Amino acid sequence: MTSQRINVMATAFVLGLGLAGACGGKSKPKTTVPETTPVAATPTAEKPAEAPKETSPVSPSLAVSADLAALCALKRRDDVPPTFDYDKAELSAEDREILQQIATCMTQGPGKGKTLTLTGRADPRGTEEYNMGLGAQRARAVAVYLQRLGVPEPQLAETTRGAIDASGTDEATWRKDRRVDLDLK
Repeated sequence: MTSQRINVMATAFVLGLGLAGACGGKSKPKTTVPETTPVAATPTAEKPAEAPKETSPVSPSLAVSADLAALCALKRRDDVPPTFDYDKAELSAEDREILQQIATCMTQGPGKGKTLTLTGRADPRGTEEYNMGLGAQRARAVAVYLQRLGVPEPQLAETTRGAIDASGTDEATWRKDRRVDLDLK
């Protein structure tokens, strides 16, 4: 069996568990992601927690590592907390604007040929399986958009941490947990 097929099957399994786990109690609104052929994100729940890289928000749903921001000459937006809407994976206009700059850097600029890691994250509400799936959907939404802008799929490594590193305790701080981190690999 090819590794891509195994990855697709693993993603389907994780997403299925997430949907099944979301059925207890109050139901969550349906999450929409642009139509694409599924490509698996690699859940990292089994791996020991890595020391998080220093990231800074650059748009409502995206935070980038300092090395990526410097490489692509991105302006940091410390006034914008990274956040997806609750239970959503849609990119905002500001997210798309930043991703356009990153795509240009990764296809024509100093990032050409380098790999990005896209780490989807969620706030701690919901089951572990659901949050892993939602983090994967968020990372996938970013990858799909970057691919549409010409970034080759091999340059994008999707992963999810779900709510593993979440630190929020109320709506204001949960907002900061709902994001995708972009790091140079």
